[in-house]
Amino acid sequence: MQTLDEMLSRHLLSSDQHGQIRAWIAAARTPNAIMDMPTDLWRALELASVLMDFDADIT
Repeated sequence: MQTLDEMLSRHLLSSDQHGQIRAWIAAARTPNAIMDMPTDLWRALELASVLMDFDADIT
């Protein structure tokens, strides 16, 4: 959740997107359930990840 909070603080996610994504992840019981996130939220999360260069941090 720290990464989501950072995305919000950098204004890469709106407060509404942040809340919806956070709630979805909290309710998901499996990684596959997270992958079933609504498309609009998934796209927002992907874009924020790219803008943060998140992949570079984990490789």
